[in-house]
Amino acid sequence: MDVLLTVVVPVYAVEGYLYQCLESLRAGLSAEENALVEVIAVDDASPDACGAMLDGYAARHGDLRVVHLPGNVGLGLARNAGLAEARGEYVWFVDSDDWLPSGSVRAVLERLRETEPDVLLVDHLRVHENGRLQTDASSPLLAGSVDLSRLLGVQHTAWNRVMRREFLAKHELRFPAGWYEDVPFSNPVLIAAERLDVLNRVCYHYRVGRFGAITATRSDRHFEAFEQWDRLHAWLAAAGVAPALKVRMFTLMISHLLVVAGNESRVHPSRRRAYFRRIAALYRRHRPDGYLPPAGTPGLKHRLVAANSYTAYAALRTGYRVAGLRRRSTERTPAVSRDVPAPPRAVQGASLR
Repeated sequence: MDVLLTVVVPVYAVEGYLYQCLESLRAGLSAEENALVEVIAVDDASPDACGAMLDGYAARHGDLRVVHLPGNVGLGLARNAGLAEARGEYVWFVDSDDWLPSGSVRAVLERLRETEPDVLLVDHLRVHENGRLQTDASSPLLAGSVDLSRLLGVQHTAWNRVMRREFLAKHELRFPAGWYEDVPFSNPVLIAAERLDVLNRVCYHYRVGRFGAITATRSDRHFEAFEQWDRLHAWLAAAGVAPALKVRMFTLMISHLLVVAGNESRVHPSRRRAYFRRIAALYRRHRPDGYLPPAGTPGLKHRLVAANSYTAYAALRTGYRVAGLRRRSTERTPAVSRDVPAPPRAVQGASLR
């Protein structure tokens, strides 16, 4: 029986989460369904026991292929290494500190056979360190008809889309090196797809706030996001995409970078001014004809970027943070069940954090 789905799992310094991830990939599958799936784990020269854990797991179960890289190359290039070994018609990149809820692989297999898309988008839940489950702010965009402009607003990650390998090869879509490697990969994947489908079902549990995760690490490497967005705009220009899509991507880019700038878990306060200046430079470099700032507070922040007015941006951010602290001090936060997703708190890209 031919392999329908290859799951590629890049692995680095996640020994406390690795077994949960691996066990979730085949949980509940029948023998026939199991034969349709292959799992490739890429040991990205992990400094802990992950390499040995993978070899032991493969020896015990016999249904895991392990690729050991001689040196650490980073998440994007590790994914490419797994993709190069894949035999499945489709590929799904699953991060090794995350896991799939029961029934996810079966649901994905059924949908792939039913609609035969180039790209299948799936929904996810954010999982906090205390176990609380939260619906992502962009998840409502998956409801309704398949509309590219709307779906570009879904969180731009590799793990929420399942892709046909021939489609990736045809369009030469691979991950670049560096942080924010998803930006110049996941957006072109949607734009280039001729057959795009959505499985509006939670098929992924995304762990947030984990110590050591890129999104929870203060570092100047977050400045690498600018190079990745430059790569995306170069692809958009070469692909000759419609002006409306260029406007959409530009708006999403500025909103995304403002979220990063305002997140103290990523950009140190002493580096926020420099980060803001880089956003303003990117704004001037890529602003497309027909662009208009969004409504409300997000639009105000876009205008401050256009004016390169960090002082006003900082004052606005401080005002909203103070107001938020006062509001939370007077409100009693209701408990949220660990088994029931919390409602989305904000529109993606609009957080002032």
